[in-house]
Amino acid sequence: MSLQPILTFLKSKESILFNAVVAILTVGGQQLFSFFAFSCPCSPSKNLNYGLAFLGVPALVLLVVGFVFNDNTWRLLMGSSHSHAVQERSRQSTIMKYKLICFVIGNITGRAMVAPITWLAVTLLNGSYYVCALSEYADVEQYDILRSLTEAERRRFLAQFPCAQFVPANLTRVKDEVVLQLKYQSQVAGWILVAVVTISIFITLCIARCCSPLTFLHLKYWTSYVNNEQILFEQATDQHSKIYALLNIKKFFGFSPGSKNIKEIRVPSRWDWRMISGLDLLKTIDDEHCHYSLLHQWADLDPADGKLIHIDVENSPGSDSLS
Repeated sequence: MSLQPILTFLKSKESILFNAVVAILTVGGQQLFSFFAFSCPCSPSKNLNYGLAFLGVPALVLLVVGFVFNDNTWRLLMGSSHSHAVQERSRQSTIMKYKLICFVIGNITGRAMVAPITWLAVTLLNGSYYVCALSEYADVEQYDILRSLTEAERRRFLAQFPCAQFVPANLTRVKDEVVLQLKYQSQVAGWILVAVVTISIFITLCIARCCSPLTFLHLKYWTSYVNNEQILFEQATDQHSKIYALLNIKKFFGFSPGSKNIKEIRVPSRWDWRMISGLDLLKTIDDEHCHYSLLHQWADLDPADGKLIHIDVENSPGSDSLS
């Protein structure tokens, strides 16, 4: 049975599969995070900060990570900062350009939002963080046993409700009812979030498709072309950079790695070693060229040939591996 149809189908659903994998990993991470890291302090004023931190900070981190690890983010930023008009654009061409930029921004934002929204939805449906954060603010006016307490005493007792071991025996039933009420509120908020996000995604997709300057099939072709171009470009980049680096290495040592029948080697001078030692940073030469490394800079200086040593191929070390 040929796997090509399956691979083609998976390729066409790459975005959906990616988002699904991110969501599953986020759910698993949230469960592990809750089990190993979350421990409500059960103290007035601390519960709210602790619960909201566990609810919001990971979501914010996941959002930033989603933007950072999306190559299109940097393509958009770096491309916009370095691009210049090669030729004057028509008004229609400019409008299409900005429509496509908006489409790309929407795609980047949509992918970045998958993980944080999943985190928020799962944590709200779980309810533990919400119970910890808002336990001291629960409405308990209907309970006579707490009505006679002062505001400070009531908040102190309510803050202890997420920690069953701290709750007095006469408040166990009240604690169970309050925790259930808070979990109910949290889960309702979680489902509302899921519903709002689902409807928002649907409306956004409809608007994006209606405003797209491309037809349905043209958009699919464009997406396929961009993906294939990126794959081929990365392959060519890898091969080109290896060949370019090989030229500079050969100039430094006098031979290329893996060469057979090496007849002479070059002995780098102390100046050569000083030139290529240090931190490799990109160095701009002019408007069109730059040095990618210290070895690249050394090779471009066109140094003297230096000391060459002729070797006996048959008796040289490693000749067996080279032959």
